[in-house]
Amino acid sequence: MSCCHGGGCGDGGCGDGGGSAKAVWALAAVLVTGAAVASVVAMGHPRGGDPPTGAQPAQQPEKPKPADGEHKDVKPADVLSFKVRRIDGTEEDLSKYKGKVVVIVNVASRCGFTSQYEGLQALYARHKDEGLVVLGFPANNFGNQEPGENKDIASFCTGTYGVEFPMFEKISVKGEDAHPLYKALAAQPKPLGGEPKWNFTKFVIDRDGKVVARFDADRANVRTKNLEQGLVKKVEQLLAAKPKAEEKN
Repeated sequence: MSCCHGGGCGDGGCGDGGGSAKAVWALAAVLVTGAAVASVVAMGHPRGGDPPTGAQPAQQPEKPKPADGEHKDVKPADVLSFKVRRIDGTEEDLSKYKGKVVVIVNVASRCGFTSQYEGLQALYARHKDEGLVVLGFPANNFGNQEPGENKDIASFCTGTYGVEFPMFEKISVKGEDAHPLYKALAAQPKPLGGEPKWNFTKFVIDRDGKVVARFDADRANVRTKNLEQGLVKKVEQLLAAKPKAEEKN
């Protein structure tokens, strides 16, 4: 019986089947050899793709170390060591406020907490002769709520809320471009440290220049002049305390 089923196989015909048998045996030999090799390899490796026992895992690349001197000015215990510009452009050394109780606050003109300008001004007016100072730092980091120029911000603060406490140039208070002062504030130990969560975060500094309290803006005070619970009490407590340098004398 012909394997060509009616011809058309060509001049050589189908042959006697010997070539096909040889090909089958050759293929079987290859498969057997491959299976043996795979078995040997598998014996040397645990299941799950783990490296063989005793093999060292691939080393992870080391995280880049900060460049020498990077953030060298960030001193968690000395945030009043920076020079900043007042809102009129004049430079001021914050060390002049050592010995006072200082409230540092990031402010914005179009925020739900903007009315706190009134509360901050009242607090400052009531206690400035006792050694309190409030330092306002306009920032546009949250909700694009401080888009104006410095002169516009100054006019708004004095014209709308009668602000008399020191105001400074607009800066960034979070992220890679944050002002060094705010990097130092963020570097404080928890729970004092960390970047401001929103506008009108208050950092309180005692007479010795140390950050001792933090008050993030409370949602309960939106669109009111009210300040956070505990802020006024903390300020008055610190005003009553003498600097440690004076206690030693």
